[in-house]
Amino acid sequence: MGDQMQFIVEKLNQEPFRKNYNLISFDSLESVQLLQLLNDVLGEIDPKHAVDIREELPEQTAKRMLSLLGILKYKPPGNVSDLSAFRQGLVTGSKPVIHPLLHWLLQRTNELKKRAYLARFLVKLEVPAEFLQDDTVADINKQYEELMEAFKNLHKEYEQLKISGLSTAEIRRDISAMEEEKDQLVKRVERLKKRVETVQNHQRMLEIARQLRLEKEREESLAQQKQEQKSQLFHAEQRLQRAQLQLKEMQDAVADSKPESLMKKLEEEINFNSYLVTEKMPRELESKKASVYLLQKVVAEPAMTQSDLTALQSEINEVNAQMNQLTEKRMMKYEPTDSKFSMYRQQASIISRKKEAKAEELQAAKEEMSRLERQVQQRSSQAHELEGSEILTEDELKQYVNKLRSKNTLYKKKRLEIAEITAEYGILQRTEELLKQRHEAIQQQLQVIEEKKGISGYSYTQEELERVSAVKSEMDEMKGQTLDNMSEMVKKLNAVVAEKKASLAPVIKELRQLRQKCQELTQECDEKKIQYDSCAAGLESNRSALEQEVKGLLEVCAQEESSYRYIHCMKRTLEVQLQRAKEEMKAYVSPDPQERRKAIREQYTRMILEQENLGKKLREKQKVVRESHGPNMKQRKMWQDFEQLMECKRECFQKQQNQAAIGQVIQEGGKDRLVL
Repeated sequence: MGDQMQFIVEKLNQEPFRKNYNLISFDSLESVQLLQLLNDVLGEIDPKHAVDIREELPEQTAKRMLSLLGILKYKPPGNVSDLSAFRQGLVTGSKPVIHPLLHWLLQRTNELKKRAYLARFLVKLEVPAEFLQDDTVADINKQYEELMEAFKNLHKEYEQLKISGLSTAEIRRDISAMEEEKDQLVKRVERLKKRVETVQNHQRMLEIARQLRLEKEREESLAQQKQEQKSQLFHAEQRLQRAQLQLKEMQDAVADSKPESLMKKLEEEINFNSYLVTEKMPRELESKKASVYLLQKVVAEPAMTQSDLTALQSEINEVNAQMNQLTEKRMMKYEPTDSKFSMYRQQASIISRKKEAKAEELQAAKEEMSRLERQVQQRSSQAHELEGSEILTEDELKQYVNKLRSKNTLYKKKRLEIAEITAEYGILQRTEELLKQRHEAIQQQLQVIEEKKGISGYSYTQEELERVSAVKSEMDEMKGQTLDNMSEMVKKLNAVVAEKKASLAPVIKELRQLRQKCQELTQECDEKKIQYDSCAAGLESNRSALEQEVKGLLEVCAQEESSYRYIHCMKRTLEVQLQRAKEEMKAYVSPDPQERRKAIREQYTRMILEQENLGKKLREKQKVVRESHGPNMKQRKMWQDFEQLMECKRECFQKQQNQAAIGQVIQEGGKDRLVL
């Protein structure tokens, strides 16, 4: 217990509580202060519980704390295992209840914070079944469950990202590197802007470049949409081809078959499925259940040594030998050699085994067929991903060959055009080389002439001077404009600053006075606050003492009231029982027979006599039935034989009448022929 209190005091003295307790001051805390301390710890775990317990009723406080402890999955220790005692101790602030609870909470604060945070979103609201009959409520509840599942997945991803090792230092380094890159890009953009500003009509050119970029982006998006629509069209054509193929197969099957064959095929499938459902699957299920039961039994048993295994193996061998002996005895006793049942049993067992084998073969063939169909679908999808196509039919192959031929002719035409363009390109390239050679020769002649005249480099220098003079004139104009703009801006800023100073001068004077007044009022407020705190502390101590006294008196009053009500109820119960006893005694000793019959004793006595008479009659009836059972059964057997005899006579009489009628018809026919 001392270690527990030491741990609690150390944790409470640390951040974020900072209570400055020692063992003596912590142990001397009253029940209300202990409850407030517990509430502060719960408020640190879940901010919704950061309230003052003096502003709510004790029942509300206990209910709120118990609900949070249920969410945090707190189990009371052994000395307060009774839930009612734990609740009572929580309401009254009992130390044996509060101290273990504080120790448990402070041991795993971070884990409990996480659990409380998740409980806000994962504690499911139970909706009554009658409300879920409404479609709107059912849809909202379904959306609520989907959002809860989405929150679970997102939280798992968040935890995985936390564990993945991305530290804040690495993120900060990445951010700083990206900021440096951003600054470099901004500087490059500024330099490019300055270069572009020297060009004429740069705004128009920038606008054209922006429009070109937008059009390129739009072209890319349209190309992507076109590709998506092509893929969708290809998938739709594939589905159409598959559907047409299935339709053709079904039409061929219907055309080549008759209703009788279709019904026979359906009956065979139904018989096979019914055999699987009624015979094969239940038998396999029972065998699986038996094996699972045996495995569970083996797992539940303790570990066996090699000697135990050998003993079990020997016991199994003995039991098998006994079973074989009993089987041989049974066969010798109940199956003679001249009996035909053994042959029929063997044939039935062979047929059943063959039936099971064929059913397994059929099931395996169906599984193989489904596997091959899945493999074909997978291969077709892979072929589509590699820009291939499915297996073509004969007509589709012809169409494909025709397309290839047309494309081949088109390819040859384009190839001829490319050859012509290549030849023309070679001619132009040769012309360009000749022109370059002539230009170089002219430049060399010009240099030779300049050297002869003593002015070598004159042409190059003249070009450079013209270009530099043009750039200088443009820069001078830009500098003049910039200086004018800057001088105007400085004048405007000076004027604005002067105006602001003139307008703010009276406000600054008032602000100084108000600051001085604020300091005086703050000092006075601090003094009043100190007085208020001392007075409030005294009143609070008196109020807590009075509250404890009132609480004790209320508990005494409630106990007395409950005892009074209990005694009053017991008194009324005894009065009613006494009144019933008096009435029963009065009716029992009354000389009037009508009154005596109303007595409960007389009623029960009469009912007992009636039941005894009824039992006696039933026993006599049972005796008569037992005595007459044998003769009656014999007479019933005689009547059944008599009924069978009369039925045979009726059938014989009907046969005689039919034969007589046939003979009479034959005689009449003979007479007619004689007459003819």
